[in-house]
Amino acid sequence: MKKKEVRDLFKSKRKELAPGELEARSELICGLLFKHFQLSEKTISLFLPIERNKEINTYLILEKGLTLDARIALPKMLEETQTLRHFLFESHSQLEVNRLGIPEPKHGKSVKLKDLEAVLVPLLAFDTNGNRVGYGKGYYDKFLKKCSPGCLFIGLSLFDEPVEISDVEPHDIPLHYCITPNNVIRFEE
Repeated sequence: MKKKEVRDLFKSKRKELAPGELEARSELICGLLFKHFQLSEKTISLFLPIERNKEINTYLILEKGLTLDARIALPKMLEETQTLRHFLFESHSQLEVNRLGIPEPKHGKSVKLKDLEAVLVPLLAFDTNGNRVGYGKGYYDKFLKKCSPGCLFIGLSLFDEPVEISDVEPHDIPLHYCITPNNVIRFEE
């Protein structure tokens, strides 16, 4: 399937999730993340959910990460350059919801990309090679391209099954891992 078809299908599948199902899947993904990855005292990029789009509740990851002394860097969209800038999470009062519904830091201590050790990557769907379908704006591909070679890219998927993506492009950056409610999938490089 082409990315647009995948995007439409998985947006629809998300809408069908009951609120309790979304929370249950989010809890399973959070549990698998901390069971399989050592994130204490690491610097992690974490997206916060667009709640109206029924995205995974990553506040669970934020709270658990803070108890492990992880440094949580939150992305802020810079629309004029279609890039992401990261700020250290300090408190919920530094957050504001942007025009797309994404909670972002208004201010804070800037985090350099070279300091990131893991990036938790939003997605709608993924394939068996670690390619992902997001919302199609390219922010994450540009951002991931600039991360350090040792940085882990971990996708978070509300759905277990990979899909066929027929229009993967050379600028698409694949994931190293994807966590679904029931699996941790490692992709070969």
